Amino acid sequence: MFDQINGMPVHALVLHAAVVFVPLLALVAVVYAVVPRWRPKIGWAAILLAVAAPVTAFVAMESGEKLYDRLVASGMTGPALEKIDAHSGFGTMTFYFTLALGVATLVMTFLTLRTTTKRLPRAADVLLAVVVLALAALSGYYVFRTGDSGAQAVWGTTS
Repeated sequence: MFDQINGMPVHALVLHAAVVFVPLLALVAVVYAVVPRWRPKIGWAAILLAVAAPVTAFVAMESGEKLYDRLVASGMTGPALEKIDAHSGFGTMTFYFTLALGVATLVMTFLTLRTTTKRLPRAADVLLAVVVLALAALSGYYVFRTGDSGAQAVWGTTS
């Protein structure tokens, strides 16, 4: 399922979705957390991205593992494989931090988009915002490191 589609590695097809959705989730989650007056307007986007980003990160991670297995089976060794190992580690971290950000974003949206007049206590709102901000920063960092290490593994360094 995660290996190939018509002879093309699934990883090459789906990694771009993660590269788009993970930063979008981070951006929307941060705005949702720090600009309460925009919450009714962007809550739907936060919920959709909180589901889509971890799913795309997971598919990219799993398809990357299949591609890795294929490369090892073809006899790849040495420095190239070490670069791919580093890329794989960053990809795994991207998935875990994106999953955590998605869960935190869902929790925050469900607790703040209630239709009742009872509001979330200020301390809880601030705590959730801090958690979302930290997870957004970590997700953004790791998606960048994953993409950069993947590009370096494929295209090589210029320095």
